[in-house]
Amino acid sequence: MAGQGESGWSRREFLRGPTLAGTAVILGLKSESAAAEPPLETTRIRIHDAPITCFAPVYIAEELLKAEGFTNVQYVKTPLIKGGSSKALAEGKIDITQNDTAGHLMELDMGAPIVILGGIHTGCWELFANDSVRTLRDLKGKSVAAPEAVRPPSLVWPPSSG
Repeated sequence: MAGQGESGWSRREFLRGPTLAGTAVILGLKSESAAAEPPLETTRIRIHDAPITCFAPVYIAEELLKAEGFTNVQYVKTPLIKGGSSKALAEGKIDITQNDTAGHLMELDMGAPIVILGGIHTGCWELFANDSVRTLRDLKGKSVAAPEAVRPPSLVWPPSSG
């Protein structure tokens, strides 16, 4: 039949479940099983706050986190340069951040006590160049500006307090 996948579901049937679940969240409806869960062990969550458009989902998450039992949702201003979010995580200044995995590799390599749950932003990188750059190969020998500076590997974690 047209419009059905191998499982026999149409696209409309497939999308019905997520649509109903999303509507329930927006309306604040809770299922019986969710209401039976014990309260959270901690009700505070501190989230990386940075002025970047692709972090918009973090701000939408506030109401969803409150619906899950977080009563104290804080947004902590954290610099984006030089591993700012990784340092803030390692120092306990924030509890969670939305970032790409590569943004934390230097700190992880130096032993920073952070955990990566999943990478994000993999398709969020864009290169702006003049007409002489048509492919990545065209960048060979050219300078490229980036929002994060690469630190020399001689630095160790944690930083000295002197």
